[in-house]
Amino acid sequence: MAFTAAQIPGIAGRVYPPKLAGPLYPMGIPIHDEEKLPEIVEREGVRLVVFSYSDLTHVELMNKASKVLALGCDFMLLGPRSTMLKSGKKVVAVTAVKTGAGKSTVSRMLVKLLREKGHRPVVVRHPMPYGVLEKQVVQRFASLDDLDRYRCSIEEREEFEPHLREGTIVYAGVDYEMVLKEAEKEGDVIVWDGGNNDLPFYWPDLHITVVDATRPELITNSYPGETNIHMADVIILHKADKVSEEQLDRAAEMVRKVNPGAEVVATASKI
Repeated sequence: MAFTAAQIPGIAGRVYPPKLAGPLYPMGIPIHDEEKLPEIVEREGVRLVVFSYSDLTHVELMNKASKVLALGCDFMLLGPRSTMLKSGKKVVAVTAVKTGAGKSTVSRMLVKLLREKGHRPVVVRHPMPYGVLEKQVVQRFASLDDLDRYRCSIEEREEFEPHLREGTIVYAGVDYEMVLKEAEKEGDVIVWDGGNNDLPFYWPDLHITVVDATRPELITNSYPGETNIHMADVIILHKADKVSEEQLDRAAEMVRKVNPGAEVVATASKI
């Protein structure tokens, strides 16, 4: 078994540590650059390639699938029953159709509203495994000092700081089952503040998907963003103040065709 790296800089050439890989992989799991996939398939006799990252167009995804099939392998996408965990607490997931849709502002507003209702929301962020993975099993952020303690990257700081400045506890980490167990000890509502346009890691009781109203063409041309629209209970057309009424109506019509049962709400860039 091997992992390939495509979107995380500097991770190719490393090893997913044995401590996290489990007893079946006492030497850990090697991480190779995705460009070396044909070489790995031939050398190791690979029969199955599982695709497990996000933020691609459908065409980009199928281009990768076509290359894998041409190598003689099966190509698999993992669904929610294989990847999502069930929490003992209520979970609200905030996802997006595409990176840059504006879900972070939506997540922060959601946390504020939950507090006003008397809840104790805890945010769980998508992990960003740039550092030493063994030290990133479970990360708890309660203050800005914790960003230094965990040696967070600029990208991590951009995502975590706004929550911390508002007094919100944030969890992240590589082992998202252990992360969930720790987060459940502190909050009565788990807010999944996802990265990119990933599916939630936890089964949501309420699934909110954010759509960038300025880029409606991505509604049905983004993986797994379109899946998030299909699964959503609420669809937010964000940046509504940046488009004309006609463009906003078009975006609303497009999401309703994909998911006619979802509630559709339009919001401005700042909420």
